[in-house]
Amino acid sequence: MKNETLKERRRRVNDVILHLSRLYSLATCGLIYRNPLELLVAVILSAQCTDVRVNQVTPALFALYPDTRAFAQAPRSELEEAVRSTGFFRHKAKNIQLCCQLLLSQHDGRIPTSLSELVKLPGVGRKTANVVLGEIYGLQGVVVDTHVKRLSRLLGLTKSEDPVKIEQQLMKVVPENAWNLFSLLLIYHGRNLCPARRPGCEICPLVNLCPAGAENW
Repeated sequence: MKNETLKERRRRVNDVILHLSRLYSLATCGLIYRNPLELLVAVILSAQCTDVRVNQVTPALFALYPDTRAFAQAPRSELEEAVRSTGFFRHKAKNIQLCCQLLLSQHDGRIPTSLSELVKLPGVGRKTANVVLGEIYGLQGVVVDTHVKRLSRLLGLTKSEDPVKIEQQLMKVVPENAWNLFSLLLIYHGRNLCPARRPGCEICPLVNLCPAGAENW
């Protein structure tokens, strides 16, 4: 796969999507939510934390704080305690509260519909913004989390460690109508068959499409 042309790389990415779509035909967002605010808060909490843990925390959290105003007015120490088990709880509680205060003061309590507006909110980077835009508004975006970053490098689609550069590079080779799907599939694959500690190259359907897999095989 050395000296691969852009056309060849795009063709290989299409094959990756095809194989992973068959393997993870029921792939969906791992976070449980009922409305845009709940998703936004859940994604903020998911930083350096598993979706499983976030889903254990959010039912009680959303019962305590059912709307934007409740989060904005919550005693900070109480909010910190409610999210403590997700890690970095002081930082996350601060960002959630400031985010909700800004939503009330500048957006009438509504979640913005554009990337440029979302990333201005405390605790919201491009990854979080793209998840929200894709899940809530159906807009296409490449979500670069730890799995997407690692697998994109293994697949030879980037050499960068910078999530923004990786996002830009993936946007050039992944069909625009599959940006959300591609990200989701890599996340599933990274969790299930290609974990960092022990990738299952011997049973991976991408072994012939992945430079790293071909070396291990």
